[in-house]
Amino acid sequence: MTTILQELKTEVRKALVQAFGDEFAEVDPLVVPATNPSFGDYQSNIALTLAKQLKQAPIAIAKQIVEQLNLADYCETPTIAGPGFINLTLKVSYLETQFTALYDRIEQDPVHVGIPLLAEDLRQTIVVDYSSPNIAKEMHVGHLRSTIIGDAIANVLEFRGHKVLRLNHVGDWGTQFGMLIAYLREAYPQALTTADALDLGDLVALYKKAKVRFDEDEAFKETAHQEVVNLQGGAEDSLRAWRLLCAQSRREFQVLYDRLWIKALNERGESFYNPFLADIIDLLDKKGLVQEDAGAKCVFLEGFTNKAGDPQPLIVQKSDGGYNYATTDLAALNYRINKDKADKIIYVTDAGQANHFAQVFQVARRAGILPDTVEVVHVPFGLVKGEDGKKLKTRSGDTIRLSELLDEAIIHAEADLRERETNFNDGFIHHIAEKIGIGAVKYADLSQNRSSDYIFSYDKMLSLQGNTATYLLYAYVRIHGIRREGADSLLEPLFLGRDRANRSGQSLVQFLEESEIALAKFLLQYGEIIQEVEQTLLPNRLCEYLYELSRYFNRFYENCPVLKADGWTRTSRVLLCSVTADILASGLQLLGIELLEEM
Repeated sequence: MTTILQELKTEVRKALVQAFGDEFAEVDPLVVPATNPSFGDYQSNIALTLAKQLKQAPIAIAKQIVEQLNLADYCETPTIAGPGFINLTLKVSYLETQFTALYDRIEQDPVHVGIPLLAEDLRQTIVVDYSSPNIAKEMHVGHLRSTIIGDAIANVLEFRGHKVLRLNHVGDWGTQFGMLIAYLREAYPQALTTADALDLGDLVALYKKAKVRFDEDEAFKETAHQEVVNLQGGAEDSLRAWRLLCAQSRREFQVLYDRLWIKALNERGESFYNPFLADIIDLLDKKGLVQEDAGAKCVFLEGFTNKAGDPQPLIVQKSDGGYNYATTDLAALNYRINKDKADKIIYVTDAGQANHFAQVFQVARRAGILPDTVEVVHVPFGLVKGEDGKKLKTRSGDTIRLSELLDEAIIHAEADLRERETNFNDGFIHHIAEKIGIGAVKYADLSQNRSSDYIFSYDKMLSLQGNTATYLLYAYVRIHGIRREGADSLLEPLFLGRDRANRSGQSLVQFLEESEIALAKFLLQYGEIIQEVEQTLLPNRLCEYLYELSRYFNRFYENCPVLKADGWTRTSRVLLCSVTADILASGLQLLGIELLEEM
């Protein structure tokens, strides 16, 4: 689908070529939505950027562009403001036909709310690596951001038509398993032979005790190292114990994924890549990249130095022969490129891992693992902080378990609902509170620029005012209710009798008021926002759009009676409500927010 913005860019680029020659055929015409309605709907400042190159005043350049513009079908006569800004205002007649076309497409493809998929040749195979908890450890607030940001990004990419492989790179290998298995052999041997002998909370507590023993008891440390050797060597009793621990953790993880309404993830833990690690070292060695340093095999990095100013090494094999995260990530990258045939690989992790990925990507390119045809992207995110401005923790200083955080959100939502709603039974209130509470937690995170830290506040995220999930869910319920009540307008013979297959530009709607024109214009920008999120991988841009959409709707509803209007005016306004509800629902679902039909 070509959006209105793309159509306008194409026409301005054509005008540039006609005015100044073919050398401007690839120039970005810099057309963007206007930030101030007094400047029209779209604005271009291309004349200002070309002034130096063309050695002309910007206003003179703007005049020449406007003279060549052929926008009679789209816009009112273009105007020039200030030193050379070109302002474009859409014609109401064009807006009406575009809105009608959108409504027709929604009827034909409600899943994509009338936004066609990308052309086949533009679709990619994209791996999105996110969530990545550790086996035998509970998911905590630190996993929240990776999980929900990754899920939202994957949703948008799938919505656009890409083939998306959602990968959960869980920590399921390494020294921690040697520690835990060694300790369980002493304390709870039945946990190593019987499924669900301990729950995940018990395993976490026992892991902490094992870590203390590992740090303080040399004999236990040696036993734990031997368990790692046994595990890596394929000892059946060690492998059976490891599988039981992994299975128990996975079940607990899935409970949280279900609560968070996260789409199914394909799990490939660190252990999956163990058979390929030695080959990675051989490949790096053959490329002449490996050097030994204090018994460890390293690749010295370009552009990275230590405190002394010397080249920094990336260790790929430790002096004891073991491997580390970098080796596993190189093997995973190689597998995703050669086996999964990925065109693009996205890693959603905290910002603290930026250097790690920059180093791994550099080594992969130098080794020929990562070709220029494959794009790798690290999607970083900041910290979740408490209202005291410090990293969010429990009062005792421990990391907050994700299950506890969600439980607390539901408790807050239920208390808030009981204050305002007295006509519903306890079961219904709890059902609504669960969806609002979890939706509020997710939206509060996604509405922030992911690269920034943010303050976690139950009161703010559950507020009925401002950019919150609660506000948007109430807006959706309200708009959906108006649509449902006005549905009879869409069954009238006059509406059904219009030749919708051969309308020849005839519109189903008639916009008379400024607020309905403004709402229609904003609805038609949904495709542009989805494309922006696809390119920038910033879900907060979609949150901002949905919040603004609800505000546009509120202004429309305050100024334009819907159900009390007559004839074609009523039908037009019911259609505006219908499309608003559909797009609001689409956006919330892409963010992973469950909808409610009543609140």
